[in-house]
Amino acid sequence: MASAKKVSIRFFGDREVRAVWDDARARWLFSALDAVGAVNGESDHAKNRNYWKWLKAKLRRENPELVSAAIQLKLRAPDGKQRLTDAFDAEGIAALARAIPNNRAAAFLDWFVYGPETLDEKSREKARALFGSGLLDSIEVGTAKGLRQIHAYLFGGLYPFAGQIRTVNLAKGDFAFAQARFLDGTLRRVEAMPEGNFDEILAKYVEMNVVHPFLEGNGRATRIWLDLMLKRSLGRCIDWSLVPKFPYLAAMVQSVTDPALLRSLLLPALTDKTADRETFMKGIDCSYYYEQADDIGGAGENDGARSDGPGL
Repeated sequence: MASAKKVSIRFFGDREVRAVWDDARARWLFSALDAVGAVNGESDHAKNRNYWKWLKAKLRRENPELVSAAIQLKLRAPDGKQRLTDAFDAEGIAALARAIPNNRAAAFLDWFVYGPETLDEKSREKARALFGSGLLDSIEVGTAKGLRQIHAYLFGGLYPFAGQIRTVNLAKGDFAFAQARFLDGTLRRVEAMPEGNFDEILAKYVEMNVVHPFLEGNGRATRIWLDLMLKRSLGRCIDWSLVPKFPYLAAMVQSVTDPALLRSLLLPALTDKTADRETFMKGIDCSYYYEQADDIGGAGENDGARSDGPGL
Protein backbone atom coordinates (compact mmCIF):
# COMPACT_ATOMS: atom_id res chain seq x y z
CA MET A 1 0.00 0.00 0.00
CA ALA A 2 1.34 3.44 -0.94
CA SER A 3 2.15 5.94 1.77
CA ALA A 4 0.09 9.14 1.49
CA LYS A 5 2.83 11.64 2.38
CA LYS A 6 2.14 14.29 -0.23
CA VAL A 7 -1.27 14.96 -1.77
CA SER A 8 -1.91 17.11 -4.82
CA ILE A 9 -5.43 18.18 -5.84
CA ARG A 10 -6.17 19.19 -9.42
CA PHE A 11 -9.46 20.29 -10.87
CA PHE A 12 -11.14 19.20 -14.08
CA GLY A 13 -13.87 21.81 -14.25
CA ASP A 14 -15.40 21.64 -10.77
CA ARG A 15 -14.36 18.01 -10.15
CA GLU A 16 -11.25 17.37 -8.07
CA VAL A 17 -8.75 14.67 -8.96
CA ARG A 18 -6.49 13.80 -6.04
CA ALA A 19 -2.95 12.50 -6.46
CA VAL A 20 -0.69 10.96 -3.82
CA TRP A 21 3.09 10.79 -4.12
CA ASP A 22 4.35 7.20 -3.86
CA ASP A 23 7.89 7.37 -2.48
CA ALA A 24 8.66 3.70 -3.03
CA ARG A 25 7.96 3.85 -6.77
CA ALA A 26 8.80 7.54 -7.36
CA ARG A 27 5.52 8.40 -9.08
CA TRP A 28 2.15 10.05 -8.54
CA LEU A 29 -0.90 7.84 -7.97
CA PHE A 30 -4.36 9.16 -8.88
CA SER A 31 -7.72 8.23 -7.38
CA ALA A 32 -9.77 6.03 -9.72
CA LEU A 33 -13.01 7.27 -8.12
CA ASP A 34 -12.01 10.89 -8.71
CA ALA A 35 -11.20 10.16 -12.35
CA VAL A 36 -14.53 8.39 -12.82
CA GLY A 37 -16.38 11.32 -11.23
CA ALA A 38 -14.50 13.84 -13.37
CA VAL A 39 -15.18 12.02 -16.64
CA ASN A 40 -18.85 11.44 -15.78
CA GLY A 41 -19.39 14.89 -14.29
CA GLU A 42 -20.72 13.22 -11.15
CA SER A 43 -20.21 14.54 -7.61
CA ASP A 44 -22.13 11.83 -5.74
CA HIS A 45 -19.56 9.58 -4.07
CA ALA A 46 -21.88 6.56 -3.89
CA LYS A 47 -22.71 6.80 -7.59
CA ASN A 48 -19.05 7.06 -8.51
CA ARG A 49 -18.23 4.08 -6.29
CA ASN A 50 -20.98 1.98 -7.91
CA TYR A 51 -19.92 3.02 -11.39
CA TRP A 52 -16.31 2.13 -10.67
CA LYS A 53 -17.40 -1.25 -9.30
CA TRP A 54 -19.28 -1.92 -12.55
CA LEU A 55 -16.47 -0.64 -14.75
CA LYS A 56 -13.83 -2.63 -12.87
CA ALA A 57 -15.81 -5.85 -13.40
CA LYS A 58 -16.06 -5.01 -17.10
CA LEU A 59 -12.34 -4.28 -17.34
CA ARG A 60 -11.44 -7.55 -15.62
CA ARG A 61 -12.83 -9.24 -18.71
CA GLU A 62 -11.57 -6.78 -21.32
CA ASN A 63 -8.36 -5.35 -19.87
CA PRO A 64 -7.24 -7.42 -16.87
CA GLU A 65 -3.74 -5.90 -16.99
CA LEU A 66 -5.16 -2.48 -16.17
CA VAL A 67 -7.18 -3.72 -13.20
CA SER A 68 -4.22 -5.65 -11.83
CA ALA A 69 -2.15 -2.45 -11.90
CA ALA A 70 -4.42 -0.75 -9.35
CA ILE A 71 -2.74 0.31 -6.11
CA GLN A 72 -4.62 0.47 -2.82
CA LEU A 73 -4.08 3.66 -0.86
CA LYS A 74 -5.90 5.59 1.84
CA LEU A 75 -7.77 8.79 1.03
CA ARG A 76 -10.32 10.76 2.98
CA ALA A 77 -13.89 9.60 2.26
CA PRO A 78 -16.98 11.86 2.48
CA ASP A 79 -17.56 10.65 6.05
CA GLY A 80 -14.17 12.11 7.00
CA LYS A 81 -12.47 8.74 7.54
CA GLN A 82 -9.37 7.51 5.74
CA ARG A 83 -10.48 4.60 3.59
CA LEU A 84 -8.71 2.34 1.12
CA THR A 85 -9.41 3.15 -2.51
CA ASP A 86 -8.08 2.15 -5.92
CA ALA A 87 -5.46 4.35 -7.55
CA PHE A 88 -3.41 4.26 -10.74
CA ASP A 89 -0.32 5.97 -12.05
CA ALA A 90 -0.71 8.51 -14.86
CA GLU A 91 -0.60 5.88 -17.59
CA GLY A 92 -3.26 3.82 -15.81
CA ILE A 93 -5.59 6.81 -15.36
CA ALA A 94 -5.29 7.63 -19.06
CA ALA A 95 -6.15 4.02 -19.94
CA LEU A 96 -9.06 4.11 -17.48
CA ALA A 97 -10.47 7.29 -19.04
CA ARG A 98 -10.28 5.74 -22.51
CA ALA A 99 -12.33 2.80 -21.25
CA ILE A 100 -15.24 5.00 -20.08
CA PRO A 101 -17.96 5.25 -22.75
CA ASN A 102 -18.52 8.95 -22.26
CA ASN A 103 -18.03 11.89 -24.62
CA ARG A 104 -16.33 13.82 -21.80
CA ALA A 105 -13.47 11.29 -21.75
CA ALA A 106 -11.61 12.97 -24.64
CA ALA A 107 -11.75 16.36 -22.91
CA PHE A 108 -10.57 14.79 -19.65
CA LEU A 109 -7.63 13.11 -21.42
CA ASP A 110 -6.65 16.36 -23.09
CA TRP A 111 -6.68 18.09 -19.70
CA PHE A 112 -4.98 15.26 -17.82
CA VAL A 113 -2.17 14.65 -20.30
CA TYR A 114 -1.58 18.11 -21.77
CA GLY A 115 -3.39 20.63 -19.60
CA PRO A 116 -1.68 23.60 -17.95
CA GLU A 117 -2.41 22.17 -14.51
CA THR A 118 -0.27 19.05 -15.04
CA LEU A 119 3.03 18.85 -13.16
CA ASP A 120 4.87 18.60 -16.47
CA GLU A 121 3.35 21.79 -17.82
CA LYS A 122 3.92 23.69 -14.58
CA SER A 123 7.56 22.61 -14.62
CA ARG A 124 7.88 23.56 -18.30
CA GLU A 125 6.62 27.07 -17.51
CA LYS A 126 9.19 27.36 -14.74
CA ALA A 127 11.88 26.24 -17.20
CA ARG A 128 10.79 28.83 -19.78
CA ALA A 129 10.95 31.52 -17.12
CA LEU A 130 14.66 30.81 -16.64
CA PHE A 131 15.48 32.85 -19.72
CA GLY A 132 16.02 36.44 -18.75
CA SER A 133 15.49 35.73 -15.05
CA GLY A 134 19.16 36.00 -14.15
CA LEU A 135 19.02 32.63 -12.40
CA LEU A 136 21.00 30.87 -15.12
CA ASP A 137 23.93 33.19 -14.44
CA SER A 138 23.92 32.27 -10.74
CA ILE A 139 24.02 28.48 -11.24
CA GLU A 140 27.31 26.67 -10.62
CA VAL A 141 28.43 25.21 -13.94
CA GLY A 142 29.48 21.58 -14.20
CA THR A 143 28.98 20.72 -10.52
CA ALA A 144 26.51 18.54 -8.63
CA LYS A 145 25.45 21.64 -6.70
CA GLY A 146 24.65 23.39 -9.95
CA LEU A 147 22.60 20.44 -11.17
CA ARG A 148 20.71 20.42 -7.87
CA GLN A 149 20.04 24.15 -8.28
CA ILE A 150 18.53 23.52 -11.72
CA HIS A 151 16.43 20.59 -10.48
CA ALA A 152 15.21 22.52 -7.44
CA TYR A 153 14.08 25.38 -9.67
CA LEU A 154 12.33 23.19 -12.26
CA PHE A 155 10.48 21.02 -9.75
CA GLY A 156 10.29 23.05 -6.56
CA GLY A 157 6.76 22.91 -5.15
CA LEU A 158 5.90 20.07 -7.55
CA TYR A 159 7.99 17.19 -6.20
CA PRO A 160 8.85 16.75 -2.52
CA PHE A 161 12.40 15.75 -3.50
CA ALA A 162 13.16 18.73 -5.76
CA GLY A 163 16.90 19.39 -5.70
CA GLN A 164 17.58 16.38 -3.46
CA ILE A 165 19.92 13.53 -4.34
CA ARG A 166 18.07 10.22 -4.23
CA THR A 167 18.67 7.77 -1.37
CA VAL A 168 17.25 4.68 -3.11
CA ASN A 169 18.54 2.63 -6.03
CA LEU A 170 16.99 3.03 -9.46
CA ALA A 171 16.98 0.64 -12.40
CA LYS A 172 15.40 0.58 -15.83
CA GLY A 173 14.97 -2.82 -17.40
CA ASP A 174 18.23 -4.67 -16.84
CA PHE A 175 20.25 -1.49 -16.36
CA ALA A 176 20.96 -0.24 -12.84
CA PHE A 177 21.91 3.40 -12.35
CA ALA A 178 24.65 4.33 -9.88
CA GLN A 179 24.05 2.89 -6.43
CA ALA A 180 22.62 5.34 -3.93
CA ARG A 181 25.12 4.60 -1.17
CA PHE A 182 28.02 5.62 -3.42
CA LEU A 183 26.45 8.74 -4.91
CA ASP A 184 28.48 11.27 -2.95
CA GLY A 185 31.76 9.84 -4.24
CA THR A 186 30.40 9.23 -7.71
CA LEU A 187 29.18 12.81 -8.04
CA ARG A 188 32.57 14.13 -6.92
CA ARG A 189 34.23 12.00 -9.60
CA VAL A 190 31.90 13.32 -12.30
CA GLU A 191 32.42 16.91 -11.11
CA ALA A 192 36.18 16.48 -11.56
CA MET A 193 35.87 15.39 -15.19
CA PRO A 194 37.38 17.94 -17.62
CA GLU A 195 35.32 20.29 -19.81
CA GLY A 196 37.96 21.53 -22.23
CA ASN A 197 36.34 20.44 -25.48
CA PHE A 198 33.09 19.03 -26.85
CA ASP A 199 34.04 15.38 -26.37
CA GLU A 200 35.03 15.93 -22.74
CA ILE A 201 31.79 17.76 -22.00
CA LEU A 202 29.78 15.04 -23.74
CA ALA A 203 31.54 12.35 -21.67
CA LYS A 204 30.69 14.26 -18.50
CA TYR A 205 27.04 14.54 -19.56
CA VAL A 206 26.88 10.80 -20.31
CA GLU A 207 28.37 9.97 -16.92
CA MET A 208 25.85 12.17 -15.13
CA ASN A 209 23.07 10.35 -16.96
CA VAL A 210 24.43 7.05 -15.64
CA VAL A 211 24.53 8.53 -12.14
CA HIS A 212 20.83 9.58 -12.42
CA PRO A 213 21.00 11.56 -9.17
CA PHE A 214 17.26 12.33 -8.80
CA LEU A 215 14.17 10.16 -8.46
CA GLU A 216 12.56 12.01 -11.39
CA GLY A 217 13.43 14.87 -13.71
CA ASN A 218 17.01 13.85 -14.53
CA GLY A 219 16.82 14.35 -18.29
CA ARG A 220 15.30 17.83 -18.20
CA ALA A 221 17.74 19.08 -15.56
CA THR A 222 20.89 17.57 -17.10
CA ARG A 223 20.17 18.96 -20.58
CA ILE A 224 20.21 22.48 -19.11
CA TRP A 225 23.35 21.50 -17.16
CA LEU A 226 24.97 20.34 -20.42
CA ASP A 227 24.14 23.58 -22.22
CA LEU A 228 25.63 25.66 -19.41
CA MET A 229 28.93 23.73 -19.68
CA LEU A 230 28.99 24.17 -23.46
CA LYS A 231 28.27 27.87 -23.12
CA ARG A 232 31.05 28.47 -20.59
CA SER A 233 33.73 26.39 -22.31
CA LEU A 234 32.88 26.73 -26.00
CA GLY A 235 30.49 29.65 -26.32
CA ARG A 236 27.97 27.20 -27.77
CA CYS A 237 24.78 25.38 -26.80
CA ILE A 238 22.63 22.67 -28.37
CA ASP A 239 19.84 23.67 -30.74
CA TRP A 240 17.59 20.87 -29.48
CA SER A 241 15.07 21.47 -32.25
CA LEU A 242 17.64 19.85 -34.56
CA VAL A 243 17.85 16.69 -32.40
CA PRO A 244 15.05 14.22 -33.23
CA LYS A 245 13.43 12.50 -30.28
CA PHE A 246 13.69 8.79 -30.99
CA PRO A 247 17.26 8.76 -32.36
CA TYR A 248 18.30 10.87 -29.36
CA LEU A 249 16.67 8.49 -26.86
CA ALA A 250 18.26 5.51 -28.58
CA ALA A 251 21.62 7.28 -28.55
CA MET A 252 21.30 7.98 -24.82
CA VAL A 253 20.74 4.29 -24.16
CA GLN A 254 23.73 3.38 -26.34
CA SER A 255 25.95 6.09 -24.85
CA VAL A 256 26.51 4.00 -21.72
CA THR A 257 28.88 1.81 -23.77
CA ASP A 258 29.50 3.95 -26.86
CA PRO A 259 28.80 7.70 -27.16
CA ALA A 260 29.49 7.83 -30.91
CA LEU A 261 25.83 7.94 -31.96
CA LEU A 262 25.03 10.64 -29.39
CA ARG A 263 28.04 12.64 -30.58
CA SER A 264 26.86 12.39 -34.19
CA LEU A 265 23.49 13.85 -33.19
CA LEU A 266 24.60 16.63 -30.85
CA LEU A 267 27.77 17.94 -32.52
CA PRO A 268 26.01 19.15 -35.71
CA ALA A 269 23.32 20.76 -33.53
CA LEU A 270 25.77 23.12 -31.81
CA THR A 271 24.96 26.79 -32.21
CA ASP A 272 26.48 30.04 -31.03
CA LYS A 273 22.99 31.45 -30.28
CA THR A 274 23.46 31.06 -26.53
CA ALA A 275 21.63 34.31 -25.79
CA ASP A 276 18.81 33.76 -28.27
CA ARG A 277 15.40 33.53 -26.63
CA GLU A 278 13.78 31.53 -29.43
CA THR A 279 16.54 28.92 -29.37
CA PHE A 280 16.21 28.58 -25.60
CA MET A 281 12.41 28.25 -25.69
CA LYS A 282 12.51 25.67 -28.48
CA GLY A 283 15.10 23.77 -26.48
CA ILE A 284 12.86 23.65 -23.41
CA ASP A 285 9.89 22.45 -25.45
CA CYS A 286 12.00 19.73 -27.08
CA SER A 287 13.43 18.67 -23.72
CA TYR A 288 9.96 18.14 -22.29
CA TYR A 289 8.79 16.44 -25.49
CA TYR A 290 11.60 13.88 -25.14
CA GLU A 291 10.12 12.82 -21.80
CA GLN A 292 6.59 12.16 -22.99
CA ALA A 293 5.56 8.54 -22.59
CA ASP A 294 5.47 7.60 -26.28
CA ASP A 295 9.21 7.08 -26.39
CA ILE A 296 11.02 3.88 -27.39
CA GLY A 297 10.46 1.29 -24.73
CA GLY A 298 9.82 3.99 -22.13
CA ALA A 299 13.37 5.23 -22.58
CA GLY A 300 12.71 8.65 -21.11
CA GLU A 301 14.53 9.95 -18.08
CA ASN A 302 12.64 7.82 -15.54
CA ASP A 303 9.53 6.41 -17.24
CA GLY A 304 9.60 2.76 -16.34
CA ALA A 305 12.45 3.13 -13.85
CA ARG A 306 11.95 1.18 -10.66
CA SER A 307 13.13 1.86 -7.13
CA ASP A 308 14.68 -0.96 -5.14
CA GLY A 309 13.92 0.81 -1.89
CA PRO A 310 16.19 2.37 0.72
CA GLY A 311 19.39 0.72 1.77
CA LEU A 312 19.57 -1.76 -1.11
